[in-house]
Amino acid sequence: MITEDDVRRLSLSPPDVVENPSYSTPGFRVRDRLFARMRPEGDALVLWCDDVDEKAALIASEPTTFFSTPHHDRHPTVLIRLSELEADELWEVLSDSWRVRAPQKLRE
Repeated sequence: MITEDDVRRLSLSPPDVVENPSYSTPGFRVRDRLFARMRPEGDALVLWCDDVDEKAALIASEPTTFFSTPHHDRHPTVLIRLSELEADELWEVLSDSWRVRAPQKLRE
């Protein structure tokens, strides 16, 4: 199972990432823009998508892995159950979220 330490290690890998709490949980920011945050329950992660259509597609494709809550329903953020991911999948979704939130010059 993926742990908070795994999330931290992988989240801090891309350029210009710092850890800064968000809602009293570990949050990871690229140039002060949050791109990943642990949920208070510790079993899920909040990540950014390009838009709500991509979010809906992720949830529809793998509803046991990707989900939303009423708080997140209208935002391009998707929740991910850590128990449903492998380490390589975690890296993929974290780096996708980093790309969505990072400034264009940094992505290049």
